[in-house]
Amino acid sequence: MAAVTTTTTTRIRPLGRRPSLGRIAAWAVMAAIVLVTLLPFYWILRTALSTNPGLAAHPGDPLPVDPSMGGFERALGLQSTKEAIAQGGAGGGLKFWRYLLNSVIVSTLITGCQIFFSAMAAYAFARLRWRGRDKVFGLFLAGLMVPTIFTLLPNFVLIKQLGLVDNLLGIALPTMFMTPFAVFFLRQFFMNIPSEVEEAALLDGAGKVRIFFRVLLPMASTPIMTLAVLTYITAWNDYFWPLMVSYSDSSRVLTVALAIFRAQTPQTGTDWSGLMAATLIAALPMLVLFGFFARRIVGSISFTGIK
Repeated sequence: MAAVTTTTTTRIRPLGRRPSLGRIAAWAVMAAIVLVTLLPFYWILRTALSTNPGLAAHPGDPLPVDPSMGGFERALGLQSTKEAIAQGGAGGGLKFWRYLLNSVIVSTLITGCQIFFSAMAAYAFARLRWRGRDKVFGLFLAGLMVPTIFTLLPNFVLIKQLGLVDNLLGIALPTMFMTPFAVFFLRQFFMNIPSEVEEAALLDGAGKVRIFFRVLLPMASTPIMTLAVLTYITAWNDYFWPLMVSYSDSSRVLTVALAIFRAQTPQTGTDWSGLMAATLIAALPMLVLFGFFARRIVGSISFTGIK
């Protein structure tokens, strides 16, 4: 007697996932946050593409009023004084490319030197053993609690005594070597690197200096890149300190130049179109930089030392 086995296959159909009320509310909140975040950028672009007479006549219009590229032309110094005054500008002009170059030089100098010296200090606090290391690091870390405004006057006196007032080096010098945050940021990464990596390099005959440059720095490329981007953006956006020590076009950075450009108020009022155009152009490099390295910045938060 043959036994017949019958196998029944039951097909399970995936059920459509209906969005819950909480999910819909969460997406609505996120959409509102994105809208509120992007609205100022749109308003800057709308103002930059408008004319000053049009803005005065229709200040609440959501679209560009009398669309024109005159604001960008004045910001880039492509308009004559007569044309600028005719379009509601001050006519004083803005040496945009000179100020942009100054900002690039200062930000690059601060970023490069600060990353290098902070990495060396972080290595000393994390991997080297010496008497009083933790106490010195705690004292050094206490600098995070000192407000920046308390250091402005001592720094200005020092820069003046060094003869670096109205000089690009004088703008960069106070934050050029290291900051407590940068040292702390890199120290946390160096401490998470297994000691076996350093011991293997020592067995191969490498010294402390060679281990730092040939082993640890390449492993720390992601947090170093993250810190470099944050440092560059901070240096680029700095305003009060450059305002204190720069008095001429030779050392004036873009943030200070925009404030002076706004102060050149014509009889018809502030040149909002030119000011917003210059602000948009000045912010564009930082937006591109942050957008390009955003993934690395988020990924470095985990401080993964070895892949």
